[in-house]
Amino acid sequence: MRRLLAILIPGLLLLTACGGGEPAAPEPTSQSAGETAKLDSLKLTENGDKKAPKVEFTKPLDVTEPTVKVVTEGNGDRVKANQIAEVSVLALNGKDGATLDDSFPKDPQPIELNDDLKTQSPIIYNAFVGAKIGSHLALAAPGQAAAQGAEAQPSQLLIIKVLSAKDAPKVLDKPEGDSVTPPAGLPKVTEKDGVPELDVKGVAAPKELIAQDLIKGKGPEVKATDTLTVNYVGVALASGKKFDSSFDRKEKATFPLNNVIKGWTQGLTGKTVGSRVLLVIPKALAYGDAGQGEAKGDLVFVVDILGTK
Repeated sequence: MRRLLAILIPGLLLLTACGGGEPAAPEPTSQSAGETAKLDSLKLTENGDKKAPKVEFTKPLDVTEPTVKVVTEGNGDRVKANQIAEVSVLALNGKDGATLDDSFPKDPQPIELNDDLKTQSPIIYNAFVGAKIGSHLALAAPGQAAAQGAEAQPSQLLIIKVLSAKDAPKVLDKPEGDSVTPPAGLPKVTEKDGVPELDVKGVAAPKELIAQDLIKGKGPEVKATDTLTVNYVGVALASGKKFDSSFDRKEKATFPLNNVIKGWTQGLTGKTVGSRVLLVIPKALAYGDAGQGEAKGDLVFVVDILGTK
């Protein structure tokens, strides 16, 4: 995760904690909120998509509540609900204008405008939904008083350029693709009421990672840096005991693929959305002998890859 997000995300959470802003407009247009008059002195000089704009404003900038405003309106289409906005962000110290971070020269950052964001941070959601592509938004977050040995923090000013927007990838309800017959000697996978069941009796301990398609999906190829949405069931090979199942919770799991055990990262990278994958994972690529709860030693999973982002 980029250092910039360590600046941006607290600002978003701060907005979340401070309530609502204006009610939603019948026809979505970007909505300002907070002490917008304090941003009237803000002037931007455009430098393209890969270089941050020149920013001028009256200093110090001191706001007592989260504040967001469209500074310059772009000429593109309006961003819609449930799209993913691609943005670049310049973060400035509100006291003296010093640059805290700058993502403009880097790859754009995605902000998913979904119901979760609408609930958690309506001010941010309402600012982005209805904004035109090419617009610059200003987001000012109040400073923080000194507490428990931490120094006081000045206000922050984020200049956010909306570069593009695209529809969020579809998340499947179940695997879709062509059935694949696995080779002999692997755990047996059956299905009951749409839920996979594993039988590991007589299966030898794996000498290396096995990642066998049971259904070959036709969607996008998974990258190690993707965030996946999956359903899965996991069994300890030695005992045959199920230790985890999203199916039992009746809730899909979403996580960054590079933030799980190595057997998942290595085994699912290169697979395709829509696939059902059988993973037989040596303990060295899982939680080892010590394990994590009942997930000890060699592990076996069936994973349905339902979406990526």
